[in-house]
Amino acid sequence: MIENTFHNRVLGKLLFGCAMLGCALASALPSAREVTAAPAVQAGELPHLWEGAAVRPLALSAVERRFADRFPGRITRLTDERRIIVLRDVAAPTRMLHPAVDCYRALGYRIEGEHLESARVRSPVTPVALASEAAGVAVAGGLQRCFIARREGVALKVCEQIEDAHGQSFADTSAWYWAATMGQSSGPWRAITVTTPVSGGNT
Repeated sequence: MIENTFHNRVLGKLLFGCAMLGCALASALPSAREVTAAPAVQAGELPHLWEGAAVRPLALSAVERRFADRFPGRITRLTDERRIIVLRDVAAPTRMLHPAVDCYRALGYRIEGEHLESARVRSPVTPVALASEAAGVAVAGGLQRCFIARREGVALKVCEQIEDAHGQSFADTSAWYWAATMGQSSGPWRAITVTTPVSGGNT
């Protein structure tokens, strides 16, 4: 039996505080189970066209390959020879689906002019959008979050949205995560990031 002394009471409170801090930190990080035991992503069709332009697959960059090794889903990189389209497919809510703005900041880009704008066409991830792509019909794509990323004289316009299995779209990663976690959005989900060079570095 532990004696009820001042020293033991202080030590007990300190240990309890450390345990609570450990729990808080653990909940803020992706768990090993989330990274290694996430449900497999269903292999959805990849688009052949993007806003009417033919696209082809690209190899992942070294940075993307390192991230893809522990990402609980599939990452695909496409180009129409002008833009880079990155598709990240997941089957379950995950904190590893980071906003594109965080990725560009981590790579040393300066971020300017974050704003929402209408997506001109929806990614052909849903049956409705796939049928529309085959028929050459553009489908309204909801809102996307856009910004300008600048580094060493290079300026890129980056736009991103997340789409669920029923065509509902999210411009905010946190809003998507909580909607998916609370059962208000059904997977699999696809995060769509489109990067376009800005001519002359001007917006």
